[in-house]
Amino acid sequence: MSRSASRTVRSIGPPGFLPTTAEELRQQGYAQLDVLIVTGDAYVDHPAFGPVLIARFLESKGYRVGLVAQPDWRSIRDVSRLGRPRLFVGVSAGNLDSMLNKLTAQRKVRSEDQFSPGGRPGLRPNRASVVYSNLCRQAFPGLPIVLGGIEASLRRIAHYDYWSDQVRRSILLDAKADLLVFGMGERAAWEIARRLDAGEPIGALRDVPGTAHVLNRPEQWQPLAETASSELRSAALVLLPSYEAVVRSKVDFAHMTRLFERETSALDGRRMMQIHGQQALVLNAPSKPLSEAEMDALYALPFRRLPHPSYAPSRIPAYETIKHSVVILRGCFGGCSFCSIGAHEGRFVQSRSEASVLAELRSLGRLESYRGVVTDLGGPTANMYRMRCREPRAEAACRRPSCLFPKTCSRLGTDHGPLIALMRAARSAPGVKRVFVASGIRVDLAERSPEYVQELARHHVGGQLSVAPEHGDAGVLRLMRKPELGCYERFARAFAEASTAANKEQYLVPYFITGHPGSSFEDTVELALALKAHNLRPREVQDFIPTPLSVATAMYHTGLDPTTRKPVTVARELRDKRLLKALLYWWDPSQHARVREALRRAGRTDLIGTGPRALVPASKGPGRGTRS
Repeated sequence: MSRSASRTVRSIGPPGFLPTTAEELRQQGYAQLDVLIVTGDAYVDHPAFGPVLIARFLESKGYRVGLVAQPDWRSIRDVSRLGRPRLFVGVSAGNLDSMLNKLTAQRKVRSEDQFSPGGRPGLRPNRASVVYSNLCRQAFPGLPIVLGGIEASLRRIAHYDYWSDQVRRSILLDAKADLLVFGMGERAAWEIARRLDAGEPIGALRDVPGTAHVLNRPEQWQPLAETASSELRSAALVLLPSYEAVVRSKVDFAHMTRLFERETSALDGRRMMQIHGQQALVLNAPSKPLSEAEMDALYALPFRRLPHPSYAPSRIPAYETIKHSVVILRGCFGGCSFCSIGAHEGRFVQSRSEASVLAELRSLGRLESYRGVVTDLGGPTANMYRMRCREPRAEAACRRPSCLFPKTCSRLGTDHGPLIALMRAARSAPGVKRVFVASGIRVDLAERSPEYVQELARHHVGGQLSVAPEHGDAGVLRLMRKPELGCYERFARAFAEASTAANKEQYLVPYFITGHPGSSFEDTVELALALKAHNLRPREVQDFIPTPLSVATAMYHTGLDPTTRKPVTVARELRDKRLLKALLYWWDPSQHARVREALRRAGRTDLIGTGPRALVPASKGPGRGTRS
């Protein structure tokens, strides 16, 4: 047994919280930490905050873990306030990519940071993973630095960065860290801690699943490259197009995206390598998904489910959103092209047991703010609970990025029975008054279970249910890897009938994306007309943001569909993106000037005026408005 694993973990500082200051560390009675976690988010002791989840997991394995949240990046003072840890420092930008956290689709600075006290912006630097790594290297010379979290995970290979409009190299090279943990990092973090604790040097940890490392000299990686292939399924190593190649050629960038997605979609995904000049990035096979028992153990850790007391009286907006919610699964097999969940959490759904979920519901009762209302029972997708392939051998070899597109795989188990049973048990639990479902729902799965739709409408909707058809055009939906609009319409009818049967007046709130690759002014006008015909005035419209490593981002950058390499229409100008979004706000007078301009762009001036199909009046409206 390791020296740290034999220790008994005691309460630290404020009861039950991880140490964040030297004083809290002294209260614990420890002279030195084993692992230090540095994060760009405020410290909320809740499993929804990834860096905290990893810290609690390592603590459960017997390691002394401290946390520095949102350090001042102008000096090493904050990152070093807990002293030099014995094993390594883990660095994360937080629950969001730091650039997405700061800037909108229009590249404007956001007015609020949801993960900071009081929503205050400016408490983390741009490209936080790189900045924090540099600080830690200065503060702790020679100490292993391990990158993790969603920013590191989704920037682990060469990637297009929307905010600088350029292809950037792997973040591991820019941060000059020793290892990068990608995906959900519990297994990898534990193996790193265990092996370092056993005396292995960080340079020997080249085979940890779910990690990436850099080989710095050609003589280190050239023999390995000779065994690699970008095509042969039998090769043990997949060679991605080099960084220089994907900067130079958009065809190569599209090819890299397809290769990468194919391997990250597989349960037995292979190692990958990408050459960056004289260096080579090596990505080991992904970590295996957690079992139900492992998921249960993770969520049974002693989270306080509260922000650190030092933030009082400020509130942390992201915490206020999730504090009374319960995650029942992770991962998503939907494979939507604009989403990066599959590349980070994985394509294979990992579910908790009913007993584990009910235990967490009981823990909510200890919160002063809890009044018996569970705001969400879900995850990345609410209705994928305990769904997976019915044929394990086929599942292990499958490299299909989506189990639902272009049609639902015949091997996929789509039984909603376990989820319905969980929903019934949750709302019957002691102290629970209402249980809502606020996570996204896959309507193509839901329509397979009329009983689920009835259960949802009768018990788990508070008047409105957000659902994401995303678009109305068949071609755009194909590029999004979303079901055709008829699927949404069938679900809408079923939901309306179930709501009527339950004697409830309830509505769907449709969610749309404008400016997605493949979309044009013409098809967005048709979507606006369809919404008007159905008397729908959407308030949930997102201007497409090309986030790192998604397939749609590759389309945006290259103008090609990575799967077919066929050209794709792309709205790249910020003005065009604003006009496309405005079309779906045709009902809002503050947007009429933009809508008229968009209609002229589409050659649809017939829709300006007073006719029955007109979207906007011909007269000048009250300004351009403030939506962006």
